[in-house]
Amino acid sequence: MARLVLLAAFMCAAAAAGDWSEPALVTHQDDVVVQYRARLDGPYLVVKVALEPGWHTFSMDNERRAKERLAGKMSLGIDQQTEIKVEGGLKLAGPWYQPKPKDFSKPDLRWFSYGFETESMFVVKVEGAAPAELNIRGQACTETTCKNINVDLAIPAQKPEGTQEVDLTKLVQVR
Repeated sequence: MARLVLLAAFMCAAAAAGDWSEPALVTHQDDVVVQYRARLDGPYLVVKVALEPGWHTFSMDNERRAKERLAGKMSLGIDQQTEIKVEGGLKLAGPWYQPKPKDFSKPDLRWFSYGFETESMFVVKVEGAAPAELNIRGQACTETTCKNINVDLAIPAQKPEGTQEVDLTKLVQVR
């Protein structure tokens, strides 16, 4: 009986989490450093990012923010921003949104960088119907190591409809 209760609880949890894509994992030396999942939330595509302690990743507008702060001055480099390409049955129908990025800049080195620790999400309004494929490129770093990101996510067949759960008022538009 206890096994049936445990199995039923597991199946309910799996069904509740079933609308998220399978995770795309980014590893460094066999350790997971960042995980991506995606799903449709009403008319929005939501890409969720979970980072391991000590790691951070960068905003979708990191390059623009850095260039604005540099104001024409040279820099040693700019961390690779997050880029998400959507292919298949979904088409973008508005701008991307993200949480307000944290400032990782080191102005004395003329190094300007903006991103996220622990977790983040990227959200965009879409039209059409899944299935769709996402390609996520970017960079995850610690204080001493950076790892390039190039992962794919599959969005299962469904339409972007219904009520949304994501709160856009807690996000900022990507510049």
